[in-house]
Amino acid sequence: MGLFSPPKKRANQFNYIPRYYDPEKERREQRRRELRGESADDTTPYTPGKYIRTVREARAERKAQQKSDNGTPRAVIFFGIAIIIVVAYMLVPRIVNIITMAGKKADPAVEQAEYEHEVFNPYTPITIVPNDYQEE
Repeated sequence: MGLFSPPKKRANQFNYIPRYYDPEKERREQRRRELRGESADDTTPYTPGKYIRTVREARAERKAQQKSDNGTPRAVIFFGIAIIIVVAYMLVPRIVNIITMAGKKADPAVEQAEYEHEVFNPYTPITIVPNDYQEE
């Protein structure tokens, strides 16, 4: 029953031995490096995380370039304009109404007549309008 195991003196290591070597592939890779302008005999040793760091740095540089090019995204500008239009649509009629009411002179007799005209009174006589339509 192996519940406990003794501590290891060193960590497990990954021992990879390539089993297949393709000289044609090596020539293609070297030719591609030459065409890209990289040195043909790249003898710098591999350090762990080298490619990950270069990709991360390139991505950060690309994002910084895009941010300096764009400034503000178009969606933010569109959203701001839409909000301004909605606010104007809601407030302009109210502002116009306030200005027109302020421009009117406050005459209590006119206001009373308008109020009485608007209120329904069932006892007021009905005004009959003659029919001007004549049959032929």
